[in-house]
Amino acid sequence: MTESEVRLIDEKGLRVDGRRPDELRPITFKIGVLENANGSAYIEQGKCKIIAAVYGPHEVHPRHLSMPHRAVLRCRYHMAPFSVPDRRKSPAPTRREIELSKVIREALEPIIFTELYPRTAIDIFIEVLQADGGTRCAGLTVASLALADAGIPLRGLVAACAAGKVDGKIVLDLNDVEDKEGEADLPVAYIPALNKILLLQMDGILSASEFKEAINLALEGCKRIHSLQVEALRNRYISMEG
Repeated sequence: MTESEVRLIDEKGLRVDGRRPDELRPITFKIGVLENANGSAYIEQGKCKIIAAVYGPHEVHPRHLSMPHRAVLRCRYHMAPFSVPDRRKSPAPTRREIELSKVIREALEPIIFTELYPRTAIDIFIEVLQADGGTRCAGLTVASLALADAGIPLRGLVAACAAGKVDGKIVLDLNDVEDKEGEADLPVAYIPALNKILLLQMDGILSASEFKEAINLALEGCKRIHSLQVEALRNRYISMEG
């Protein structure tokens, strides 16, 4: 069998990593992992390992960049040189890192009560330690937890998850092989507290019915991840009180 004939879903309906089409990768959260950050969180989602740190609200430097009626949210998404086998050695951010920093910032900004902190900045740093597909969604999810850990008032937690098309079938939470070899990828970020989608992107081609199926599956994944976020926060503060 040639490489082009390798199937990503077998005759039993299972994917390359043994999951069912509607199954998330195993997810683990750790909150408050960095002593010197105002808030921090860590996620393992399958083979993905990502850490997020939040600093602020703090004074803006230089001051002319501050906003008189709200805080400025700044986000930096970065892939560690060792996060993937073929990582480039240049320290300069790639176009993808710049784009995802912007995408994540724009998805998180609506959940923060920035008007409570005029003339300040809130900085979010997202470091991908190991990548295996879905880092934009996992980065968004863990950044939301880091903001909560920092004690910054939020309208709710954001959970993000992708659905996609693999071997002609709609599946949830694509890994790296599925992302690269599949036909479509649909990342979604969702805030259950407001029942609002904050991010929706698509790479590839889906029919109208496939798009509807994919977005519904992605939203279901977001809701499951949100439940895990809430549980992780609850356990964090129970342990602090204990």
